[in-house]
Amino acid sequence: MKESNEKTMKMIFLNKTLIFFTGTAILLPGMAFSTNKVDQKKKSVLPNVVILLADDQGYADVSYHEHPIEVSTPAIDQLAKSGIVFTNGYASGYVSAPTRAGLLTGRYQQRYGFYTASDSRQGLPLSEVLLPKILKEKGYITGIFGKWHLGLEKPYYPTSRGFDTFYGFLGHGGHDYFDLNYVPGNEQTCIYRDDKPISDTGYLTDNLAREACNFIEDNAKNSSPFFLYLPFNAVHFPLQAPEEDIKKFNTGDKERDIQMAMLYRMDMAIGRVIKKLKETGEYDNTLIIYFSDNGGAKVSKAVNTPLRDYKHSVYEGGIRVPFVISWPGKLSPGTCDEPVISLDIMPTICAALEIGLPTDKIYDGRNILPVLNGKLKNPLHETLCWDGNDGIWAIRNGKWKLIQNKEGNLELYDLLADISEKTDLSKQNPQIVEKLNNEFKEWRSKMASPMGDAKGGKNKKSAD
Repeated sequence: MKESNEKTMKMIFLNKTLIFFTGTAILLPGMAFSTNKVDQKKKSVLPNVVILLADDQGYADVSYHEHPIEVSTPAIDQLAKSGIVFTNGYASGYVSAPTRAGLLTGRYQQRYGFYTASDSRQGLPLSEVLLPKILKEKGYITGIFGKWHLGLEKPYYPTSRGFDTFYGFLGHGGHDYFDLNYVPGNEQTCIYRDDKPISDTGYLTDNLAREACNFIEDNAKNSSPFFLYLPFNAVHFPLQAPEEDIKKFNTGDKERDIQMAMLYRMDMAIGRVIKKLKETGEYDNTLIIYFSDNGGAKVSKAVNTPLRDYKHSVYEGGIRVPFVISWPGKLSPGTCDEPVISLDIMPTICAALEIGLPTDKIYDGRNILPVLNGKLKNPLHETLCWDGNDGIWAIRNGKWKLIQNKEGNLELYDLLADISEKTDLSKQNPQIVEKLNNEFKEWRSKMASPMGDAKGGKNKKSAD
């Protein structure tokens, strides 16, 4: 990093070494996959599942990573300390709606034509089977609290796709954090409870935590396990936070101060959810997954150091994200460098619950558990691909990553030696470029035409 940037961002580095891809997972001392039951009286009890999804969170904007001095995320840090930290964790999209679609289907969202945030206006195709529906059919109580971003019409509502209850908003991108009033005519952007628009007061991030905690408390009393999906809109633009929180920060950049206040409030919300799980006795029997839907956004003053670029990019800063899996009763803490992607979450949950996936579809996600119990013999993924149908794309195979940039040129990076993607090695390795380029083309040929253009043309760039 340049000296001037160091002064500007006031970076401090944790006494912690990140471990990068070597073709196999690295399990740190003490890391194991336990088959012991949390409570012998609960042998027949299926685990609860909680997904905590941040929006546009910077890779360095979490304090268990290398981070700027102003960043402090104690609740997320405790989650990381209790779980497995993935140093090569990826979102399947470089904007939010495609990642959210892939998360809930376990399939590359491109398989059903969902390439951009604008595709959320049409909605996640009804032909797709979503994770909440699968869990609901197995007796789970399902709830979502936050940003849906996968359809605006009633057949596409969360309550039509497998969720029993919903508090949040349907619409695109960000949402005002303070103005939660319902005005007739703004049904697509107002707050909903289940399938009805409502008015509410307060700060939206706090409200999402409130609703999530109420859901946990209500369902801890039941014999049925629960699935809690908490997709925050924090720390997505607009930059809004309680004034008392903003005053806690003095970075020299007012917008950065607000971003930190938003992060502070989201971390508090995550802490409230974890506390409620503990208070209700559900914590040890809950599989918790936390990650961000894409890299940090430049407009919001996020920091992705040491990664290159931001959201809307196929460089690492647009797609590599904070990623943690915690299952206190099953997984011992540790760090894993095996590349994983948000598509893996659905198959991993189903495998953990011994639920079979539908057999009539191709699933691109992989069960991560063999990585964690040391039984992985080959890389979890031979390749990982990213494509938003806007002229840029990327493919990763082992340590190599090939990118098509905005000018249409190919760039090749060795992520093992160059996580910041500073040195283009394409001219020195033409055979690798050709191989990865052909692999990407083969992958893309198996994907569907974009929803936004039946002829397969480019979608308009999303404003998300």
